[in-house]
Amino acid sequence: MRRAVAVRLSALLAAGALTAATGVALSTTTASAAAAGGATGYATQNGGTTGGAGGQTVRATTGTAIHQALCGRADSSTPITIQVEGTINHGNTTKVSGSSCNTAADKIELKQISNVTIVGVGNGAVFDQLGIHIREASNIVIQNVTVRNVKKSGSPTSNGGDAIGMESDVRNVWVDHVTLEASGGESEGYDGLFDMKDNTQYVTLSYSVLRNSGRGGLIGSSESDRSNGYVTFHHNLYENIDSRAPLLRGGIAHMYNNHYKRLNDSGINSRAGARAKVDNNYFEDSKDVLGTFYTDEAGYWQVGGNVFDNVTWSSRSGDHNPAGPNPTSNTSVSIPYGFTLDGANCVPNVVAQTAGAGKGLKVSDGSCTPQNPDPTDPGEPTDPGPTDPPAGTNLSLGAGADGSSKASGTSYGNVVDGNTSTYWSPSGSTGSVSVKWGSATTVSKVNVRLASGSGTIGAYRLLNHDTGAVLATGSGSGTVAFSPVSLKKITLEITNASGTPRIAEFETYAS
Repeated sequence: MRRAVAVRLSALLAAGALTAATGVALSTTTASAAAAGGATGYATQNGGTTGGAGGQTVRATTGTAIHQALCGRADSSTPITIQVEGTINHGNTTKVSGSSCNTAADKIELKQISNVTIVGVGNGAVFDQLGIHIREASNIVIQNVTVRNVKKSGSPTSNGGDAIGMESDVRNVWVDHVTLEASGGESEGYDGLFDMKDNTQYVTLSYSVLRNSGRGGLIGSSESDRSNGYVTFHHNLYENIDSRAPLLRGGIAHMYNNHYKRLNDSGINSRAGARAKVDNNYFEDSKDVLGTFYTDEAGYWQVGGNVFDNVTWSSRSGDHNPAGPNPTSNTSVSIPYGFTLDGANCVPNVVAQTAGAGKGLKVSDGSCTPQNPDPTDPGEPTDPGPTDPPAGTNLSLGAGADGSSKASGTSYGNVVDGNTSTYWSPSGSTGSVSVKWGSATTVSKVNVRLASGSGTIGAYRLLNHDTGAVLATGSGSGTVAFSPVSLKKITLEITNASGTPRIAEFETYAS
């Protein structure tokens, strides 16, 4: 990759110094625990992504300690949350052996394991010139960390030059509130910031910053590597990236509410039969931000609600086929999960306040308003309604039910059977359960009843599953009211809990 990336970087660093000197900066807070909210996007599918929820929590200040925590588990799937603080580098990262791990000295190796959360705490976690490698693994959460300057050539090298790299039968990974950055392109020794290949599926990258790199990331290592996909990118900042934002070969990806700034050569590169759904993003000061590039094997896109601010488009010729000017859809993509879109015009502001490590794990509520989740005090429902159970007909009786992965011995149908001694529980501490009807039904009130021995619901969202709109948020159980809405399916999404919730009844009422 051209050395122009390094030149542009120096200009950005100078601008950053000016910001520091003038004191013009957003105030941030440091996360002390994992986010109150749960996974989003495609990471919620295929049974969901909960990482180490429900397992032991340990502290690590070195890479060796991270490996020791993995190797000290009872087996390779025992849930664990590893809280990381400090700088992790080659000098403090060694290989550790054990029956529950398969580690290496030159990277953080999450190989042949499952059910792991790595989260930055305290004064923050920085992986300096040391990449995170996920291989033959599932149910992984990485949150609130910075990974910087990982090289594939020069010294030291790590993880093939990828900040975070996934390969070989990887499933269900949620990467959230991270900062991934390089100091140039391939000629300076760097590769991708966020790469997926060789059968990697059900991944979400949310509220993260990717900057100063020749390559943002890829999905599929070659035109024949089409086994990857079902990837969501939302509320991320891509800044000063030459290309691959991302590169998508085969598969499906959903990009919404991202801020793309200074994409210098090309942006979202959908090729080799890939399909990208591109919703309400803000593209700024960039070139050829969407299309099929560097191949004659076409990809496809569905676009809507995007803003193109000072975006230039080159002419189509040969293997260079930009989607614009005035991009239009050439396919349709069905999204299986609920989501709420911020308006594209407010995306730069929302992303600036929420994306990256050290932002207090702030998220957007879908109304252009950042929220600051607090795992110990998630707040009251947006419209708490009466505290007593509602009168009238429980519309859930006789309705259908489904949801995310359930705990052994429980059933979705138990939440609509009118029997408070039976219940549904998620497979971990978080998950979702839905009530559904064959035709549109008007609902304005919900009552959640817990069974005996239930854990406590720390935070939840009620979703109109048809549209992804958030009807209400809150904590605990009981009744919540909202404006009447006609829908075929309503979802209770538990995003934080103490213990394992037991939902005895998910009652719905018209009034």
